[in-house]
Amino acid sequence: MAKRIQFSQHGGPEVLQLVEFDPAPPGPQQVRVRNHAIGLNFIDTYFRNGLYAPPALPSGLGTEGAGVVDAVGEGVTRLKVGDRVAYAVGPLGAYSEVHTLPEANLVKLPDNISFEQAAAVMLKGLTVQYLLKQTYAVQPGEVILFHAAAGGVGSLACQWAKALGAKLIGTVSSAEKAKRAKALGAWATIDYSREDVAKRVLELTDGKKCPVVYDGVGADTWLTSLDCLQPRGLMVSFGNASGAVSGVNLGILAQKGALYVTRPTLASYANNAENTQAMADDLFAMIGSGKLVVDIQQRYPLSEAAKAQTELSARRTVGSTVLLP
Repeated sequence: MAKRIQFSQHGGPEVLQLVEFDPAPPGPQQVRVRNHAIGLNFIDTYFRNGLYAPPALPSGLGTEGAGVVDAVGEGVTRLKVGDRVAYAVGPLGAYSEVHTLPEANLVKLPDNISFEQAAAVMLKGLTVQYLLKQTYAVQPGEVILFHAAAGGVGSLACQWAKALGAKLIGTVSSAEKAKRAKALGAWATIDYSREDVAKRVLELTDGKKCPVVYDGVGADTWLTSLDCLQPRGLMVSFGNASGAVSGVNLGILAQKGALYVTRPTLASYANNAENTQAMADDLFAMIGSGKLVVDIQQRYPLSEAAKAQTELSARRTVGSTVLLP
C-alpha cells in the first residue's frame, strides 16, 4: 500500500484528502516511480478548483516530481529499475509516494542534481527554457518584461535572462520582492502595487517598449502587458494566476501595433521523449554551471499539501516549494 493526495470534488484546499491505495503494476511503455520529492505549482490549484478539468473524479493531483524507477512495464527501453528520474508533464497524480506515467514523460536525472532540486525546478525550469529560448529566442541586450519576477517561474527567468545577456524588467508586489528579483538578476523592477507598469516600461526603455512580454498572471495584467509591447511585439500569455484571459477582441491587437499573441503550454513543447530530454539537459546544464540556482524556500510533508497550496495561493511563498513523501 502507498499514500497519495486525491480530491473527489472541486473546491478549496480543504477538498484534498490523504488516502491509501494499492499501486498497480505499470502497463506497456509505463514506468512506476517511487517519489523522493514532489513539486508544488499554481497549475495544481487550477485542477483542484475546476478551472482545468481532470479526466475524472476522484483524481490525483500534481504533475511534477523526482525519484527512482520502481518498476517498468512491457516495451520500456530507455529506463530500468533503480534509475534516477524526474518528470514535469502528467498524468495527474504526482502528489503520491509512487506515481506511474509514460516512459516518454520521464527524463534521466544526472547525479549532480538532487531529487529536491529536480522536483522544484522541472516544471518551472522547463517552462522558462521554452519561454526564453523557443517561444521567443531572447537575444543579448534585449529588454524584456516578465510579470511576477519574484515567484517560482520568475525567479528562474531572472537568472536565465541574465545568463543570456538580456535585460529583464520584472514586475513585483513589494519592495522585498523587488530586492529579491534584483538579487536574482533582474535588470530593473516595477512595483505594480504603487507604480504604473506601462509608464515605467516606457521610461526604462527610452520610449521603445519591449519586443516581448511574458505574462503568467492573466486577466489582471492582460491590457497592461499589451501596452508594454513594441509594434509587432509578442505577448506570451502562459498562465492564469489572476484568472483566465477571456473575451479577447483581436481588433485591440491592431490598435496597439499589429501585436502577436501566443498561449503556449509546456506539453506543446515537451511533446516527445527526445524534446523533453533535450530541454531538461539544457536546464540541468544551467544548474550545473551555477548560472541557475534552485531556491527551495518551503518544504512540507505530503500530508500537508492543502496547507502548502493555501500558502501558495495567498502569495506567501517565495521561490520554490516541495512536498516530501
